[in-house]
Amino acid sequence: MRFDTGSVPVGYLVLSSETKTIGQVQDQALFKVRPMFSAIEGVSAPPPFGGSQRTVVVRADPDRLKAYGLSADDVVKKLTEGNTIAPSGQIRDATRMPLVPTNAMVVNPADLGTIEVKPGVFLRDVVKRDPVTARPLIDDASDIPTGYALVNGKRAVYILVTKRANASTLDVVNNVGANLPKMQAELPDDVQVSFEFDQSPYVTNAMTGVAFEGLIAAALVGLMVLVFLRDWRSVIVVVLNIPFALIAALVALWLTGQTINLMTLGGLALAVGILVDEATVEVENIHRQLERTDSVALAIRRGNQETAVPRLLAMLCVLAVFIPSFVMEEAARGLFLPLSLAVGFAMIASYVLSSTFVPVLCVYLLRAGNAERRTRGEGGAYAELLAAAVVARWLLVPAYLAVASAVVLLVGPRIGTDIFPQVDAGQFQLRLRAPTGTRIEQTEAITQEALRFVGDEVRAAGGDVALSLGYVGVVPSSYPINAVYLWMGGPHESTVRVALKPGSGRIDDLKAKLREKLQDHLAAWTAAKWTADGLSADEAKKRAAEIRVSFEPADIVNEVMSFGSPTPIEVQVAGANVVASRAHAEKVRAEVEKAAGLKDLQFSQPLDYPTVEVVVDRERLAATGGTAADVARAVTPFTSSSRFTVPNYWRDPASGIGYQVQVEVPYTLVTAAKDLELVPLVGGGTNRVLVGDVGAVKEGTMPGEYDRYNMKRVVTLTANVQGRALGGVADDVAAAIRAAGDPPKGVTVDVRGQVTPFRELFRGLTFGLAVAVVVVALLLTAYFQSPRLALVAVAAVPAVLAGVVLALLATGSTLNLQSFMGAIMAVGVAMVNAILFATFAERSHVAGMTARAAAADAGRTGRGRS
Repeated sequence: MRFDTGSVPVGYLVLSSETKTIGQVQDQALFKVRPMFSAIEGVSAPPPFGGSQRTVVVRADPDRLKAYGLSADDVVKKLTEGNTIAPSGQIRDATRMPLVPTNAMVVNPADLGTIEVKPGVFLRDVVKRDPVTARPLIDDASDIPTGYALVNGKRAVYILVTKRANASTLDVVNNVGANLPKMQAELPDDVQVSFEFDQSPYVTNAMTGVAFEGLIAAALVGLMVLVFLRDWRSVIVVVLNIPFALIAALVALWLTGQTINLMTLGGLALAVGILVDEATVEVENIHRQLERTDSVALAIRRGNQETAVPRLLAMLCVLAVFIPSFVMEEAARGLFLPLSLAVGFAMIASYVLSSTFVPVLCVYLLRAGNAERRTRGEGGAYAELLAAAVVARWLLVPAYLAVASAVVLLVGPRIGTDIFPQVDAGQFQLRLRAPTGTRIEQTEAITQEALRFVGDEVRAAGGDVALSLGYVGVVPSSYPINAVYLWMGGPHESTVRVALKPGSGRIDDLKAKLREKLQDHLAAWTAAKWTADGLSADEAKKRAAEIRVSFEPADIVNEVMSFGSPTPIEVQVAGANVVASRAHAEKVRAEVEKAAGLKDLQFSQPLDYPTVEVVVDRERLAATGGTAADVARAVTPFTSSSRFTVPNYWRDPASGIGYQVQVEVPYTLVTAAKDLELVPLVGGGTNRVLVGDVGAVKEGTMPGEYDRYNMKRVVTLTANVQGRALGGVADDVAAAIRAAGDPPKGVTVDVRGQVTPFRELFRGLTFGLAVAVVVVALLLTAYFQSPRLALVAVAAVPAVLAGVVLALLATGSTLNLQSFMGAIMAVGVAMVNAILFATFAERSHVAGMTARAAAADAGRTGRGRS
């Protein structure tokens, strides 16, 4: 199956009922709601979360089995013989060929009770009975639960709504919303369906943001044009260039197979500020030509011809800044390329419009007399200051380079680095780990207490919880694909996604409070509960102290930007010998704990899962005539069910859907090691034999989960970052790994999570920026035929970098993908203005002006572009 950042859920379809069981709701979701997704364009979804598969359950009674001298495996064998799938053949009479079905498969699950398991003993005689009606417990029920979904703390069922690779998030959400009434119509009246955690507002907000940025840019550009050109008609010409350029860019993105996403919208937002430069330069030069002629058409033609090459060169320089995105790899390319295309298409459209649309519009709107108003007042203080600066150039240029370099080199290292700026979406996801091996009912109770505590903390801060959705335990084996979307390490784990109502405060502040209080509160609450349940106070306190809480990405922005990692920091210790890997991982953990800014440090795998192992003595077993397979089949119904050893089926006559039939001993009857010792085992002889007679049952521990990377078993440390930027923490983690010493032979240590894509991105962006500057310098050298003039354009780069550093420091921001892109764009803008300045200065110098006069004249000519 395809699973990538586009597979992040765009919402959750929640089904709940006050009257039906979770198993019944699960069946409705699986066979009525989920098939409707195939008719909804762009939508795909894994099976429902929350319930186990509908199953006909035969609940064997251990005491009755012993009384009749039977093992659970005997019951399974007889069930298989008495309920089987048989083909329907045909007979041929003179004119017909009627089918010949049999009732080899029962129609009513209760009829399974009539299967003989021993002469004179039937299946109904060896199963548990209803304590009220004494009815044999052969029920149309559900498989043994391994996990529960919680919606607002109550059990429910939900379906992840994911979009196909080429689908639009907005279209998917709208299509699902439009089909909700149809889904509700298919369901019983006592089952309600709703769409929750809608992620489409992030896209619509981004689109709104681009539109708003465009309006602001249009207003500011219009105001500047009005101030410098003193002509409202010119304002109309320049401002109209913005929407047309953006529309053209959107069409080009569509033609190249791109979508409207966070990166393309970010590129358009970046381009808004610079794409008006093309039209501004054109209109400004037309006004200068109007000073020399009364013919508007002639002035427009001359202005267009005079600026065509400089504008083309400026556009090419901006595009050159983004060329490195085409040679980047993996995550850097996936993020940077759509943004670069958006900027590039907008710039190309702006150049074409400024060369065609703007001249035509100027013919209709501009008037010859307007240029006179513009020329009045030129010079003055600005001209005098510019002339003085040109004279003092031998002092100003070294001082400028020294100051800019000092800012970049001395202040720059103080700026933190992140892969992406933190987005406060009003949502967070919490992963709770109870003591390893805790049964799911206990984990569920702890999770519900955590939700109550979170709600109290939010309300104490003046906010409220809008919705919570979580999962406790592991996904059932019937739905293995669900583990791709939600990985759980065992019944002791749960995840909870919480959405706050607007105005409920900052998520980071809430996380900080919960890190301080929640874990200690849950440890105390759980210890008190387990003590009341009969566990010794010391043992309860010791186990409850193992509770751990960590946070994971919750909204679509952070989920995508986390690149599938549950935490920003992952340290993987891999090797063929898991014992050696764990030993070194403990050393690494001791060093990593010292790094400032790390929170929620823990092993992601349950390394000491409790076990109750059945150890068979094969010599004693052979004396009974039995085999290890007999022991395994006898024990399986006591610890799981026969569905994993001998599949058996029943067809629902109402729907025609087939369901499994399984034999199991109710898990409430098997609670200790001694219960397994008393499991009846019937071998080749006639005497009753118990599991305890042919082996021993021992308690111990083992790794509850084995993870592999490139076929090597790994032990993984995970951690979150709080109060520091990712770049600094990543450097400290690398230093901690070195301080832990060399790993044993065959053991390797790698840092993953967000660190790997973070380093790839910054390496690619830094290299790209350097290459872009070199490419622009070579382009300008070829155009001007003068390295000195090319150096004039590139000389603006140190000032831009220094300005970026100071702006990030003043605002407390980090250098991340967005701010880095802004810096690259700022470099492009600066070089565009420098190119136009050099072009005008060169033309004035060729016309006979001295170098000083040409520089001053070019400065006065282009001062409105800044």
